[in-house]
Amino acid sequence: MAGKPVILSIAGYDPSSGAGISADVKTAAACNCYAMTCMTALTVQSTRSVFGVEPVRPDVVRDTLNRVAEDVDLSAVKIGMLGSGAVAEVVAEFLEKRKLPNVVLDPILRSSSGAELIDQQGVDVIRKRLLRLATVTTPNLAEAAALAEVSESPETMEASVLRLLAVRLHEMGCAAVVITGGDQRETNDYLSIWHDGQTQEVVLKGSRIESRATHGTGCAFSTALACGLAKGLDLVQATREAKEYVRKAIAAAYPIGQGLGPMNHLFRLDE
Repeated sequence: MAGKPVILSIAGYDPSSGAGISADVKTAAACNCYAMTCMTALTVQSTRSVFGVEPVRPDVVRDTLNRVAEDVDLSAVKIGMLGSGAVAEVVAEFLEKRKLPNVVLDPILRSSSGAELIDQQGVDVIRKRLLRLATVTTPNLAEAAALAEVSESPETMEASVLRLLAVRLHEMGCAAVVITGGDQRETNDYLSIWHDGQTQEVVLKGSRIESRATHGTGCAFSTALACGLAKGLDLVQATREAKEYVRKAIAAAYPIGQGLGPMNHLFRLDE
């Protein structure tokens, strides 16, 4: 029997398991992939908020990445929270050296509660190095605006705004971008692919589910997208399936915690 595709999650640790590495492992399992991991930071958080961040030492991250890559054939890489500029530099060096396929960059800059999750050096590394190394990046509207250095963050997912942000990210070296709209009133996602001087645009329609189980949805989306690419789907289809996975996992969630709880990452295994 053939083995499952192996993805590598490079991300932080969330004790609530709604986001970060533990959520990525659950998502990969639900998407019929196997997840290897490299932890970039410890966080003190619950469903209510993030209370503290402690980045992992860069040399530990470097050694972990290299040991994993030497041992396993990786079909995709998902990059989430990096925690510090020093760790971001190590991840960029690793990707430049290894040239791994299907790199999905989820550029996590701050938590939904407003806590800063990476320093300015790290943001600069994302802009100048990681965007160029990614197959696709998956920012929400605020993250896309911050990376594109738009002075005032847009509030709506209007076509003209999305196109402007995508063009700026393409100019910075980003081959493809999915601007996610789950935190907007209109929950559509916007996919822009730059290839041979041409732009392909796809709007993926969504429908809002009234739920408090929305913690870590961006992490789950980017991991599910990496799994789709690892299984050989093209970018458009992988994006569609990742969006549908998140929608169903929110709908299947059950209450955990007193704040924004996690989606039900393993809902397919529970059915």
